[in-house]
Amino acid sequence: MRILGIDPGSRITGYGLVEKIGNRLRHMDNGAIITNSKAPMPERLQIIYRQLNRIIDEYAPQAVAVERIFVAKNALSALKLGHARGVAMLAGVNAGLPVAEYSAVEVKNAVVGYGRAAKTQVQHMVRVLLALPEIAQEDASDALAVAICHAHCHELACRLDSAALRS
Repeated sequence: MRILGIDPGSRITGYGLVEKIGNRLRHMDNGAIITNSKAPMPERLQIIYRQLNRIIDEYAPQAVAVERIFVAKNALSALKLGHARGVAMLAGVNAGLPVAEYSAVEVKNAVVGYGRAAKTQVQHMVRVLLALPEIAQEDASDALAVAICHAHCHELACRLDSAALRS
């Protein structure tokens, strides 16, 4: 299963693609979509949407996982993050893909095993789990962590659903 992880932001949106093959995870790509913070918000959102569509077309993921942001410095920041999250989810849904959301605590638990892990611990574990030659750019590393979280949590959710159907 190919998973596109997204760490949404109105200025920088990180993306990371992983492929789950059996019990292994394979890194496919990662990067950041950078917009001009001085550009009008609709133009920035259009750039994010178009770039995510390009990535989806190029890599054909089977699922999209988006970080659920719940903390922001102020109301305006929260609103901007919400716009970027909406665009990320829309890109996935419009491509006919299932879209999952994970909180930072869920992502840290899945990647590090501790929901209050430091960002550097998450980045290090992403590097180790995907056998990357170096730590990815911060937003891209966060997006890879979201994809890893989905790879682990999706499998568990499917097992639980199957067990519930059998009982």
